[in-house]
Amino acid sequence: MWAGRKRRGHRGRKPKPIHIERKFTPYTFKPSPPQQRPPILLSPVELEILRLVDIEGLPLTIAGQRIGVSRTTVWRILKESRRKIASAILTGRPIAIAPASEQESP
Repeated sequence: MWAGRKRRGHRGRKPKPIHIERKFTPYTFKPSPPQQRPPILLSPVELEILRLVDIEGLPLTIAGQRIGVSRTTVWRILKESRRKIASAILTGRPIAIAPASEQESP
């Protein structure tokens, strides 16, 4: 499965699509006791990078090769996803896995 990304500004080239090996279904982790706060969204790309680096223990360069992006892109996405998870835990907000806006590989 391929996941497209969007630019963070108006200039520059479009980002490369990232190859995701697993298909993640949308779900939500809720704190106990539940609170009425908006959830923090994690994309399937962020989940895939967390899985490769933190669960499988791959170095950033190899994880980048497996999903088709550079080491620095992997590091930036990994840092952002870890920040989101820490923020959700410390503030008691739910974590929602966003549905994939996917493009099938050609």
